[in-house]
Amino acid sequence: MRRFPVEYRPEAIADLDGIFEYVLHKSGDVVTAIRFTDRIYNRCEKVGNAPLGGVKRDDLSVGIRLVPFERSAVILYRVENDTVWIVNVFAGGRDYAAIMNGGGNYDGERTI
Repeated sequence: MRRFPVEYRPEAIADLDGIFEYVLHKSGDVVTAIRFTDRIYNRCEKVGNAPLGGVKRDDLSVGIRLVPFERSAVILYRVENDTVWIVNVFAGGRDYAAIMNGGGNYDGERTI
């Protein structure tokens, strides 16, 4: 299968920004936060190499697929018109199933 381009929904960008801020706050080190979020972005980009390789999660939303990231996050995406759309990135203790099914936002401590 050919490589598909990878695009990001605004919600995914907001998730990544939130992860960056969390890591920056916890580590106190901008380089650590940059490196961590860069690794997530790199994993997202790799989804384009095998767009149908993620686990199907139609229970969350029709067409959603999931790939893990370093045991500390999950990347949710959808393939539409030969493009991978990163929908959300959930990290450290967030109940992504509840959030995707309208169960609200996680307001507890993350465990990245």
